[in-house]
Amino acid sequence: MAVEPAPFRVGGECDPWFEQVREVFAEHFAGGNEQGASVCISVDGRVVVDLFGGQASRRNGGVQWKRDTIVNIYSATKGISALCLHVLVDRGLLDLEAPVARYWPEFSQCGKGAITVADVLGHRAGLAALVSPLPHDALYDHDRVCACLAGQPPLWPVGQAHGYHAVTFGFLVGELVRRVTGRTLGRFLAEHIAGPLDADVHIGLGAEHDARVAHVTRPLGISPPVGQPDLLEVFRKEPDSLTARAFGNPAPAQGSVNTRPWRAAEIPGSNGHANARGLCRVYSAALSGELISACQVGRLQTELSKGVDRVLRVPTRFGAGLMLSQQGGGGWFSPSAGAFGHPGMGGSLGMADPESGLAFGYTMNRAGASILVGERPRRLLEACYACL
Repeated sequence: MAVEPAPFRVGGECDPWFEQVREVFAEHFAGGNEQGASVCISVDGRVVVDLFGGQASRRNGGVQWKRDTIVNIYSATKGISALCLHVLVDRGLLDLEAPVARYWPEFSQCGKGAITVADVLGHRAGLAALVSPLPHDALYDHDRVCACLAGQPPLWPVGQAHGYHAVTFGFLVGELVRRVTGRTLGRFLAEHIAGPLDADVHIGLGAEHDARVAHVTRPLGISPPVGQPDLLEVFRKEPDSLTARAFGNPAPAQGSVNTRPWRAAEIPGSNGHANARGLCRVYSAALSGELISACQVGRLQTELSKGVDRVLRVPTRFGAGLMLSQQGGGGWFSPSAGAFGHPGMGGSLGMADPESGLAFGYTMNRAGASILVGERPRRLLEACYACL
């Protein structure tokens, strides 16, 4: 029996010039493709779209998605974490071309002494998967994962290939931030980025926010877009593959994304919590000079890796810690090759396009199966660019 789509209400504001974006946003609910979501767009620092709607949870008769609802954004967290690191580069505390071991001496073990910070940001370090099997609760133990990373050799010759560091990226970047500042990445984000910018973005979420966190559903329960691997099938049929190990060691326990331990932990590659307004604010600040210099924006736009990704098995394109838009395939999020951002598994996306002055944030709780840019944020962006 067909399930009726959840009732929805689109709230917020939209500049009349961008009415097409509102129409697409509403269509996603009307078609049953959305449960709860938010989208925010700014152009040259001015917010032109700030919409939200649907249900944050279907439990207890349903909870409406509100203006301040936040949700787990999975790997869109990586973009925020990379921007934290770029703030440190701008302040002269970190050098992208320096060996990681300059800041983290133990990292030099097993032939990793030449791996640079840029190699890590470009997913070229050969540390896409942990060699030692770890239980799921190791995700909450930053020191344990970092000790494993420091003590293992790279899985391929450094710089000769790239492969998405699905789980390990956040730990590598987080440890660099901690070694340089003495603060965890989540604390640095709160004190130096989210707080000063008044951006509702968190890595490590206090219990006082639980009442406004949306419940994530269907994280991988539908087929991925054509041309993208089905991760569930890979896990089932190829458990020893690099893809399965990169995503599944350590793997979160089923349903953990909606639990207090997950929210409280700092997992800088996958457990950020935000709404679209928060993501858009951070990326807009990157463009305006509030967050990083124009020089650092140029570094973000500089291509470090391109081609078939050893982990994702599709073409990907990376700058220094953020994805760069691809003009074909599932990696498109802008007609500008210099646009940078990061999607999260299921659909969340934050991005910036220096060419048009556009910053974009999208979050939702009905996750799809795309491992790159999902159909819903892509349609919203296509509508946005059509209005420019």
